[in-house]
Amino acid sequence: MNDIAIAKDIYWVGINDRTTDLFEGLWPIKGSGISYNSYLIKGTKNILVDLSKDFQSDEYIEQISSLINLSDLDYVIVNHMEPDHTGVLRILKKIAPQIQIVCSTKAVSMLKEFYNITDGVQGVADGEKIVMGERELQFFHVPFVHWPETMVTMDTATGTLFTCDAFGGYGALQGTLFDDECGNLSFYESEALRYYANIVAKFSTPVLTAISKLSKIDVATIAPSHGLVWRKNPGRIVELYKKWAEYASNGGEPSITLLYGSMYGNTESMMNAVAQGITETGCNLEIFDVARIHPSYILPSMWKNKGIMIGAPTYEVSLFPYMQQVLEKAAIKNVKNKVSAYFGSYGWSRGAYKKVVSMTEDLKWEMTEGLEFPGGMTDELKTKGYELGQRFAKRILNK
Repeated sequence: MNDIAIAKDIYWVGINDRTTDLFEGLWPIKGSGISYNSYLIKGTKNILVDLSKDFQSDEYIEQISSLINLSDLDYVIVNHMEPDHTGVLRILKKIAPQIQIVCSTKAVSMLKEFYNITDGVQGVADGEKIVMGERELQFFHVPFVHWPETMVTMDTATGTLFTCDAFGGYGALQGTLFDDECGNLSFYESEALRYYANIVAKFSTPVLTAISKLSKIDVATIAPSHGLVWRKNPGRIVELYKKWAEYASNGGEPSITLLYGSMYGNTESMMNAVAQGITETGCNLEIFDVARIHPSYILPSMWKNKGIMIGAPTYEVSLFPYMQQVLEKAAIKNVKNKVSAYFGSYGWSRGAYKKVVSMTEDLKWEMTEGLEFPGGMTDELKTKGYELGQRFAKRILNK
C-alpha cells in the first residue's frame, strides 16, 4: 500500500499487522488484525506524523524511503507515546539523527524514560502552532485519550486531523485506507466499538471533553493511527465515539447482554428459559458463554447494552470463576450504571448471587432480583426462568 495520498502531499506509510495474536498482550486480534497508521507530509520540510511499533521495521523504513531520503526527514510528530506508535523511534533516530521530535510537554520526560532520547525534542503547548516549511501545524492536548500526554495534530492547509488512538479501531486494512472506498464499513465500526470498550472506555469523560474541544476545528479528514481514514464522512466516527462515551453515564441502549457459564448444564438450561422470556418481549438480546468467549468480545456488548443478565453457578461458595473474570474486567473498564439480574444453580451451598451483588455495587448496577436454585432443572423452574426473562426485559424496555 505504498504511495497512498490522503490529502495534498500527505502519504500513508503505515504497517498492517495480521500476525499479532494479542494487542497490548491482552486483547485478541487474530483474524481481524490491526493497522499502525503513520503519515508523511512532504514539502520543503518533511514531517512524519506518528510511527509504528518495533515490528516489520525494515518495511516501515522502506516505505518512507520510497518517498523521501531519510536524510531529508526534518520532523517527527509524536502524538502519543505508547510503544505501538513509537517503538520504531529509536531505530529511526539512529538512521536519521537530524530529526526534530515534536510532542506534548508531558511527553518530553516520557521520551527519556522509554527511549533515553533527550536531544532534538520540542514540547508544544495546547493550541500552539508551528510553521514547518510551507505547512502550519497546530497541536491540541487531549489528555487521557487515553494517556495523560496525548495530543492531536492539525494540518491547517488540508484540514487533516491526525488523532492517533482517538477515533481508531481494530482491523487490518483490507485493500483500502478510506471510509468511502470500504465495502465492509460495518466490520470497521464493530471493531472500533470493540477497540473503544477494550482500550478507551475507562476514559469516556476525557473523550467527551476532547470531542467538545475539537468541535471548534474545521476538519476535512480524520486520520487515526489504527483503522480507516475518514475523509468522506469524518463526522461519522466522531458521532460513534460520542455515543459510546455517553454510555458511561446513561447506561447504554435498551437491550440486554446475557452472560452465562455452566458446569453441568443446569444453569445453561435455565439460561435457555430466561432467553426465551426475553426475546418474546421483542427486546434485543446478545448471549455469551463466558467460559468460551474472550472478554474482549463481551465487553462491547456490556458497554453498549443497558441490561446485563448474569447466569452462573455457585463455585466453592462463590461465583463461577470465568464469570468473576468478566465482571472484574468490566470493573476495570468502568462499565457502570447498568440494570442487572441473576440466576444460577448451586450444589451444597449458595454464594454466587451474593458475590455478584458485591462485585457490582461499586459500579452502580441496579440489581433487580436473583433466582438461585439447587441441583437440576424442573418444569416449574423453567417457568420461573421464563418469567424472570420477561420481567427483566420489560423493565429494560421501559427504561
